Amino acid sequence: MRNPLSDKVINIKPSGIRKFFDIVSEMKDAISLGVGEPDFDTPWHVREEGIYSLEKGKTFYTSNSGLKELKQEISLYLDRRIHVQYDYNKEIMVTVGGSEAIDLAMRAMINPGDEVLIPQPCYVSYLPCCELADGVPVFINLKEENEFKLTAKELLDSITDKTKLLVLAFPNNPTGAVMTKEDLEPIAKICIEKDIVVISDEIYSELTYSGEHASIASLPGMRERTVVINGFSKAYAMTGWRLGYAAAPELILSQMLKIHQFAIMCAPTTSQYAAVSAMREGDADVARMRESYNQRRRYVVRRLRDMGMECFEPYGAFYVFPSIKRFGMSSDEFATKLLQAQKVAIVPGTAFGDCGEGFLRISYAYSLKNLEIALDRIEKFVKTLEAQA
Repeated sequence: MRNPLSDKVINIKPSGIRKFFDIVSEMKDAISLGVGEPDFDTPWHVREEGIYSLEKGKTFYTSNSGLKELKQEISLYLDRRIHVQYDYNKEIMVTVGGSEAIDLAMRAMINPGDEVLIPQPCYVSYLPCCELADGVPVFINLKEENEFKLTAKELLDSITDKTKLLVLAFPNNPTGAVMTKEDLEPIAKICIEKDIVVISDEIYSELTYSGEHASIASLPGMRERTVVINGFSKAYAMTGWRLGYAAAPELILSQMLKIHQFAIMCAPTTSQYAAVSAMREGDADVARMRESYNQRRRYVVRRLRDMGMECFEPYGAFYVFPSIKRFGMSSDEFATKLLQAQKVAIVPGTAFGDCGEGFLRISYAYSLKNLEIALDRIEKFVKTLEAQA
């Protein structure tokens, strides 16, 4: 029998996040700080709208690009939050989570051999999506001394005549880094000069703890060369509803929609009706959850620093990215031994790129009670390592 599998798919590595999640799911009394999922229930008015849509028998296909009412609300939201206007009918589409939107954007724009700049550490989907679209990933290693922000020099040093796309993901997973308008301005200038298109993943935009979120699409000359990706999972605690969206110039979005049309048809109808309520009435819910995350953020950073771990202060998302370089072991080794000794699961920094070596990702999208227990266990583990040194 001939090999039925694609070499390209075989060569894609599994997610480094899932490895530890799968182990901890079968371990009694283990605590996981590894998954980036809100511990809040979806706000009741959002669930209620989903239930009501089912009761009314609204179980039909929507248009390929999504419910008109939802796209209109997304357009209004983007106008007030990132100050960019989009035509809901031609420049916005609803997707099955933000991850589908990333995949669609890359497949719609990449020709074989096109180079895609991917700053790392980063979300695990960018690399495989690039490879599946026959692009060539070019990594830019972000540095802790720069607060894990992308600098103009780093960008310029990575550009070649084959560069087509830049993936920009701030607030960042896994570091929690943010980029202000002032940080983005030189990046935008280079993208215009070098004719580079940006995929701006802004899924954590509502979880910014210092100042207002800035989108590169709002800067002069960038709207026409940016695909903005966002969704409902993180801000509205709607991970299982599987709903995201993309906003882009019609030239790009029409081709993304073509792929979506044949591969997916449309995003879940029930989720779309629920998301209308999230957009219209969810600001207070988002503010409440953001304040709780901010409290947890401060607590986790303080605890890690008190136990002698160097920890860059994150100003977005719900992750911290502490350094473990002083312990003289790899990220994978540290995470594995911690899980075995104290039954706490965290993610090695290398799951987010090779430059994540020497770091760990800890999610604080968990209750303060669970965070306290987990951090007590981590502290015991650290003291054991120090005693052995």
